[in-house]
Amino acid sequence: YERTCRYLARKSDSVVVSVGYRLAPEHPFPAQFEDCLTATVHFLRTAQDHGVDPSRVIICGDSSGGTLTAAIAQALVNRQDLPRLRAQILIYPFLQCVDFNLPSYQQNGRIPILFKERTLTMGLKYINKDLSFISEIVKGRHVSKDLRLKYQKWVSPDYIPQEFKRRGYKPSPTHSSLEEIHEYYKPVFDPIFSPLLAEDSVVAQLPEAFILTCEFDVLRDDGLLYKKRLEDHGIKVTWCHLQEGFHGTV
Repeated sequence: YERTCRYLARKSDSVVVSVGYRLAPEHPFPAQFEDCLTATVHFLRTAQDHGVDPSRVIICGDSSGGTLTAAIAQALVNRQDLPRLRAQILIYPFLQCVDFNLPSYQQNGRIPILFKERTLTMGLKYINKDLSFISEIVKGRHVSKDLRLKYQKWVSPDYIPQEFKRRGYKPSPTHSSLEEIHEYYKPVFDPIFSPLLAEDSVVAQLPEAFILTCEFDVLRDDGLLYKKRLEDHGIKVTWCHLQEGFHGTV
C-alpha cells in the first residue's frame, strides 16, 4: 500500500498516515480496531505537529479497511476531547454479517477476487470462529428472531434500488434460526465488526462520507445500504459507483 499512499499524498496535496495495524488471526479481533483507534486519536491530538489542520482530518480505508474506517468514525462521535473528523471515505467496505443473500451476493458470489465463501471464511477467521457452520450462516440461521426483526429496518433487499437487481435476484426463503449458534456467533453483530448495525443515535452524528461501490462485488450492497442509512439521517454522502468495477480494483 505504500505506493498507493504516496500517490494519494501527491495527487491530493495531503499528509497521508498509513496505520500498520496488527493482523488476524495471530492478533485476535478487535486488536485491529484498537490499533486504528489509537493511531487516529494520537494523530488528531498531534495533527498540528505534522502541519495538518485538525479540523480537516479525513479517515479512509478499502475493503476490511473500510470496515475499520466506518467503525472508527462511529467510535469518535461522542469524543468531546478531540477535533471532529472532517469526513470518512469508504471504498467497497464490508459492513454487515446479517444477510449473505442480498442481490450483490447472489450476482457476484463467484466473481474474483472476493468470492462469497471467501468473504465468510475470512470474516470468521478474523473473529477466530469455527468455519463449520458457514452453510447455516449463508441461510441466515445465525440470526435470532429478535435480531432479525431489529435489523430488517437497516439490512434488507427492499432497500436496494431496482436497477441493481436487473442482473438477477431471487428473494431468499426465511430459514428458522438455530439457537445453538446464536451465542457463538454473537460477535459478528458488534458494530465494530458490522458497522451497518450501529444504533441510529450513533449514525445520526457521523461525519460526511464518500462511498465507492463496484458493480461486480459481493460487498456492493453493503455500501448501498450504508449510503441509505446515512442519507436517512441527513448525512451528506458523495457516492461513486464503478459500473465495470470489481473488488480490489483500487
